[in-house]
Amino acid sequence: MIRVILPQHLRTLAHVGSELTLDVDGPVTQRSVLDALEARYPMLRGAIRDHVTLERRPFLRFFACEEDLSHEPPDAPLPEAVASGKEPFLVIGAIAGG
Repeated sequence: MIRVILPQHLRTLAHVGSELTLDVDGPVTQRSVLDALEARYPMLRGAIRDHVTLERRPFLRFFACEEDLSHEPPDAPLPEAVASGKEPFLVIGAIAGG
């Protein structure tokens, strides 16, 4: 089971608590985790990734094991601690301002 933590606005949209768990088939990558997340919670389609390009939305970041994975290739394996369920995969709302 993969643990995922979403920012508040996406939790509200998906009607979930602070942490959710997902079954991911095959290698555990950003793409496979997000595919499983969107399959289980279809209301999140387009909220995390663009509908057409499947690229990460500009004001969202992906973290795991205290590392920013936002610019990693979507098919790169996630850390073993995430794949084993020891550590969560975090989707964080970026903060911008001036």
